[in-house]
Amino acid sequence: MKEENKNFFQKVYEVARLIPYGRVTSYGAIATYLGAARSARMVGWAMNASHNMDDIPAHRVVNRKGLLTGKHHFDGTNLMQQLLESEGVKVKNLQIENLENYFWDPSIELK
Repeated sequence: MKEENKNFFQKVYEVARLIPYGRVTSYGAIATYLGAARSARMVGWAMNASHNMDDIPAHRVVNRKGLLTGKHHFDGTNLMQQLLESEGVKVKNLQIENLENYFWDPSIELK
């Protein structure tokens, strides 16, 4: 992995660790906060690479529509959904219901 990608991944993890319990954010919101608005996919790669790290709440990062697009990277059939629901987040058909009620925007929250 290139050194700049490694540094970007570390920055992504720093933000992800700050997502509050019971809240979610999107790949794009993290990318925008880090000044790399067109790098949502790279945030997704970072989340994918974080699954051996116990301190990264990757289940709290979804796509911009609230879809659990990273669910196949979690062990078990519905682990991502189960983790979110255990935090009080309502999920239906692999999508967060009323996303605006749970959305945490690092650009606003981390000023």
